[in-house]
Amino acid sequence: MSKFIVISTNTELLRIPSDRLMFITSDGNYSKVYTQDGHYRHVAYQLGQLEDMIGDQLGEDETPFIRIGKSLIVNRDYIYLIDVSSQIIIVSDCQGQFHTLQASRKALISIKLLMENTEL
Repeated sequence: MSKFIVISTNTELLRIPSDRLMFITSDGNYSKVYTQDGHYRHVAYQLGQLEDMIGDQLGEDETPFIRIGKSLIVNRDYIYLIDVSSQIIIVSDCQGQFHTLQASRKALISIKLLMENTEL
């Protein structure tokens, strides 16, 4: 059974199965949380706060989420393509949801090496 990520504010509670959360992008003092069904939600947390929240809820060692640079957290289970030369990463559910995201060359090299050296 999937664990849930719970993001709570004074007025809202967002509850997402961790295996359905594809990625999170930074949007100033806010973040956008994208799910497998193609929807996203603005939340009143910075990316670093969400990174800590996810680690606390899922456990640092068990989390499939990877921070990529300053503006992106990706669920490694949805990584479809890392293209260092074009500085893009594509996340996909392989059922119609494809998102092309920008990231720095340095960040993509690190993630590519991590993915190559990790048993999945």
